Amino acid sequence: MVEILSVRTGRQGLFEFTHQLQDLVGRSGVKEGLCSLLVQHTSASLTIQENADPSAKDDLENWLNRLVPENDRLYTHIFEGADDMPAHIKSALTATTLSIPVLNGRLCLGTWQGVYCWEHRHQARSRNIAVHIA
Repeated sequence: MVEILSVRTGRQGLFEFTHQLQDLVGRSGVKEGLCSLLVQHTSASLTIQENADPSAKDDLENWLNRLVPENDRLYTHIFEGADDMPAHIKSALTATTLSIPVLNGRLCLGTWQGVYCWEHRHQARSRNIAVHIA
């Protein structure tokens, strides 16, 4: 089964979609298998991260923004704005695919783990995530 999930991002940052994904896994009927994801964009990524304390998300976002700053004079790909090339670099440094085991019809995530779309652009967008469950 392959389906496209749409995740709405409100700004640059991490947006959890664990519940949407788990609903999809439940509807698939797969009891044991693998859930594979691909974000269909070059300026966003995917991650599994802590979902209990928001400061973990904030620290990750701040750290990556410091690592890949906007307005670097070496960037030539700036047609869509100051966040354009940094978004592509951030996507290249992070994951655009994830694989999560499915056990007993549920994602095999740890207690404090959530699945996130990591938006690297400032403007709100809808990001498509291809999900294969087998």
